[in-house]
Amino acid sequence: MALVREKDGKRLHVKSALMGESLVSKEFIDNLDIAPQERLYPEVSVLKIGGQSICDRGAKALPGVLKEIVANRPAHKMLLTTGGGTRSRHIYTIGLEMGMPTGVIAKFGSMVSEQNALMIATLLSPWGGVKISHADIVKLPTYFAEKIIPVMHGMPPYDYFAIKPKVGRIPIHRTDVGLVILADLIGSRTVIFVKDENGLYTEDPKKNPDARFIAEIGAQDLLDSNQDDLVIERPCLEIIQNSEVLEKVQIINGMIPGNITKALNGEHVGTFIYKQ
Repeated sequence: MALVREKDGKRLHVKSALMGESLVSKEFIDNLDIAPQERLYPEVSVLKIGGQSICDRGAKALPGVLKEIVANRPAHKMLLTTGGGTRSRHIYTIGLEMGMPTGVIAKFGSMVSEQNALMIATLLSPWGGVKISHADIVKLPTYFAEKIIPVMHGMPPYDYFAIKPKVGRIPIHRTDVGLVILADLIGSRTVIFVKDENGLYTEDPKKNPDARFIAEIGAQDLLDSNQDDLVIERPCLEIIQNSEVLEKVQIINGMIPGNITKALNGEHVGTFIYKQ
């Protein structure tokens, strides 16, 4: 980039496409010529282990899920994230009753998700499980060279700066969103939500046993359907739709042995939500 001196000769500027432009100009942003986004770690599979669906079940669910993850370590590079589960819902309730702002409630959720990350990393420690922070993402090549299974909490680091939703004060960017943002950041081709449901349904199957299963659907179509309840957080769909690198995410039932392995190998189990 060339240097440009002001007419009075006192200051130098770096000449660039953004020089002197407003970054809030819609017309400018729409016409800005940028390079395609790089996929930093496309071969890394990112998996979120559900808080309420898996972690909260303890010995009834976690050992089987972690055993299958360990079995896949020789063939796949995996980065695990964790949900908050029932304890996060409990602390959200108390925070709302006490009039806490959205940012404080989001911080509560981060702390619970981090507890689950610590528990899973500890359980995986005999096989290389290590709890990492968000800032450690740049160290992924080193971790995988040492056959480490990195585990980090799934809450995106908005914390005190969490965006207040239109209705209520529960943060809308929670651990599902954290997984999708992470996958977009590193350019992962395999994004898996490990839950206790077979995937997406037209309604919550726990409440309506007649709900219809949806094997695959576009993110925009799912947004437009305006379903009352979803198996993943609603902002995930907008992130998928706006991403330059995400092609799809997969929702599977981790309680069924073999599903994690099939998903890691690219098989269609559960539900695919894809970018349109």
